[in-house]
Amino acid sequence: MRSTWALLAGLTAVYGLPTIETYGNKFYDSNGKQFFIKGMSYQLRPNDPLIDSEQCARDVKLMEELGVNTIRVYHVDPKANHDGCMDVFDKAGIYVTLDMDTFPTFIKPYNSYWNTTQFEMYSAVMDTFIKYDNLMALYVGNEIIAKSDQSLSAPFIKAAVRDMKAYRDRKGYRKVPVGYTAADIAELRPMLQDYLTCGGNSSETVDFFGLNAYEWCTPNTYEASGYPVLQEMAEQFPVPIFFSETGCITGPEPRKWEDMDAIFSQPMVDDWSGAMVYEWIFEQNQYGIVSYGEPAELGVETGDVHDGFTRKGTPTPRQPDFDNLKTRWASITLSGTPKSEYDPSAVSTRACPTSTKGGWEVDGNVRLPALDETYAGSFTPSPTATSEPTAEEDEEDGAPARGALGVSALLIVVSSMVAMVWM
Repeated sequence: MRSTWALLAGLTAVYGLPTIETYGNKFYDSNGKQFFIKGMSYQLRPNDPLIDSEQCARDVKLMEELGVNTIRVYHVDPKANHDGCMDVFDKAGIYVTLDMDTFPTFIKPYNSYWNTTQFEMYSAVMDTFIKYDNLMALYVGNEIIAKSDQSLSAPFIKAAVRDMKAYRDRKGYRKVPVGYTAADIAELRPMLQDYLTCGGNSSETVDFFGLNAYEWCTPNTYEASGYPVLQEMAEQFPVPIFFSETGCITGPEPRKWEDMDAIFSQPMVDDWSGAMVYEWIFEQNQYGIVSYGEPAELGVETGDVHDGFTRKGTPTPRQPDFDNLKTRWASITLSGTPKSEYDPSAVSTRACPTSTKGGWEVDGNVRLPALDETYAGSFTPSPTATSEPTAEEDEEDGAPARGALGVSALLIVVSSMVAMVWM
């Protein structure tokens, strides 16, 4: 009997889902239908879960049963072949969102820098996946800022957004959305989400904003969960905003996913574009809703076992969490607002936040670092970097301009492998 991979290999890859774009604060497919995320974090293996077509084919059947329409993958290998998995997900009506960084190339929260090495790796991921119509979105980072004293890395996040959007456009790619997913840091609300969308220069701002929030723990209510505060900060947000991770666990009680009813109903549904559940595979953190066998000894690294958990084979739902989510999602019917009837001018552009003592440290609309610049001193208000190149661009590889621009904060040009210098 031929294997699933053999069957897949004999097919010509055809990608048929309508592509996704942003318009105002909503996602729309290319047919003009509003798109809401019912998503799942999917990282079976640390480096790349999208290279095992047989496993993707097994998992997608259970994802279809659950009602998943989007997955989030945190790390991929741009040199690998992903045709099999991407085709499997496409045929199931499932979009894929990807982080562009790798373990060595993520933007650091302290001693931050944005350099050529990082840019080239991010570009390689975009180059590899742009051909797939079900590539929905790309992230420049995830939870880079995870503590209240890490906000000075924000200009480097924004610089990465600027350069990756510019690269996308120079290469003539479709405008796949480029954004960021943030940790839910109370002291930095709503400054980070406002900062990444402020300044009036769309070439520098995120196309969407994801929030990893674990505030709704079973049992809970909308009023007691903290969601009213998140909703207030999201009202008429200028770009799509969604929960990029959710699924709080506080003890042995099964998750009932009541937060899905809130996210996909008034008042939140007018401003939020859905949610990604964390996560697919059951592992040490115990968030997963699917397992592949009994746990092995913690730390075991052999064959299909990583960190003590098997990561290949027949996926088995973990109950009742799986059925609870399946039932909850099945009960939610969404129509949204057709693109032809939506007025994007209704959204509100945020002012750039000013620095606060002991909290947000980036003071206003600071000029962003150029590629291979590192920061020394302090960020102070000044005009943002021009969208025009400051040096000749490399037309062959689409690399952004390098070099320093005059700013009130001192920016030092360094080699691509040198980290941030503090003075």
